[in-house]
Amino acid sequence: MTGAIISDQTGGPVRTLRPGAVLAVTCLALATVVSAMASLSVALPDVARETHANQTQLSWIIDSYSLIFASFLLFAATLGDRFGRRRALLGGVAVFGGVSLAATFTTEPGVLIALRAVLGVAAAFVMPATLSTITSTFPREQQARAISIWAGVAGASAALGLLASGLLLEAWSWRSVFWLNAVMAAVAFIGTYLFVPESAQPGRQRIDVTGAVLTVAGLGVLVYSVIEAPEHGWGSTRTLSGIAIGLAVLVAFVAWELRHPHPLLDPRLFRNKLFAAGSISTTLQFFAFFGFIFVTMQYLQLVRGDSALMAAVSVLPMSAAMIPSARLSPLLVARRGIRAPWTVGLVLVTTGLAVLAQLDAGSSYWLVVGGLLPLGAGMGLATTPATAAITDALPPRLQNVGSAVNDLSRELGGALGIAVLGSLMSAQYRDSLDTGGLPAPVAEAARSSLAAANHIGHATGNPALIDEARDAFASGMHLALLSGAATTVLAAVVITLLLRRTGKPGTDQEETPNSDTHRDTAKAAA
Repeated sequence: MTGAIISDQTGGPVRTLRPGAVLAVTCLALATVVSAMASLSVALPDVARETHANQTQLSWIIDSYSLIFASFLLFAATLGDRFGRRRALLGGVAVFGGVSLAATFTTEPGVLIALRAVLGVAAAFVMPATLSTITSTFPREQQARAISIWAGVAGASAALGLLASGLLLEAWSWRSVFWLNAVMAAVAFIGTYLFVPESAQPGRQRIDVTGAVLTVAGLGVLVYSVIEAPEHGWGSTRTLSGIAIGLAVLVAFVAWELRHPHPLLDPRLFRNKLFAAGSISTTLQFFAFFGFIFVTMQYLQLVRGDSALMAAVSVLPMSAAMIPSARLSPLLVARRGIRAPWTVGLVLVTTGLAVLAQLDAGSSYWLVVGGLLPLGAGMGLATTPATAAITDALPPRLQNVGSAVNDLSRELGGALGIAVLGSLMSAQYRDSLDTGGLPAPVAEAARSSLAAANHIGHATGNPALIDEARDAFASGMHLALLSGAATTVLAAVVITLLLRRTGKPGTDQEETPNSDTHRDTAKAAA
């Protein structure tokens, strides 16, 4: 791809466009924020030992980032569209790097949770700007290839982030993970400044602040209630009322968006079957995927006894299958239509999770590989058509909406996956662990997390407690991963039903009523 001279859309200087450099820089920025979602998972045992965080706090350390990331995506994408996607990238990676440095000095789980939440805000500005920059920079005929690379990076960054963190943890503490974040953010900032052109739509409609507040409030209350459920009980009044309030606020958000003249996200867009299919599939895929990472990295280290590096290396077969399948997916879509490779990918993900759900304390590593290979191949096959479905369903003027919805689906799915599957695992672990004969304070500490139970067992010379805790954790992981597999089965069913008459993207679009935006969507699909 050769360079071209373009004029900055916001009145800035004329610059030479180098699509290859733009793709490399945006993918680096994407990898920075995506890897941060999972890379700390490999350090959770170290974090638990040093900060004395319990299982619920560990869930919050991971999920505060994902939750805030998802909650602010639509609002941040709107600001980036209004004031410039390049500015959003620059500001986002700058804040991301600075807060990552601050996190290296913390020793309290509460402070770490808060800093991870701020990182989530910064990431919300970065991720939608990467995809919308690609779709606004590359010609239409080159977008499928660029998006497939973007999707491959998005999928593989989690696993590669785990590997990089494992390497760092061999020599340094868990704080080195945040140093890695800071270095990647600094390189992405320099690359964005040098190569990424500005693109924006200044002077559009006023920003929907009320919609943004409802999004943050609804998702926040919902995920908070799910994560805290193991502490208070799934059937407790506090848990059920919190879930009900969160869902009610999200319903209010939908009602508000339907009435607002310039919504953050027009719910009527989901009448477009391709758009709806891509959004639902992405949410459910990443629900299962990030829940799997949260659970499995603890299993590898605390149940199998692997080091951080060995645990990270252990999941590399997933990346080895994911990257080539993501590159193969556009070719299969072109030849067979969008539904077949997409559905096959979801079935493979389901198969991988079902295999991994059979793991216990004595399982062979070959059983781990037997689950990782179909999981990785399936994620690669399914992610690319799901992403393309969302972006292809909308005209160029709405690419920021498509980018934001795609990113929101990923991060919301990931946040809910960590919250729900982590909570299911934690609740099953607490219920399965037999602490009979232990003093009440010691028993409660052992039930708080597997890391705590291992520490108590070693400190008191009680190997039976360690074995019991590992079996209890494996039981919780079994429930969590089977629940994840059920969500990907649901995704496959939804795709099959929504796209039963669809071949290639754009062949089954429906016009959505009542605005120029909706007519633009239908016109572009036609």
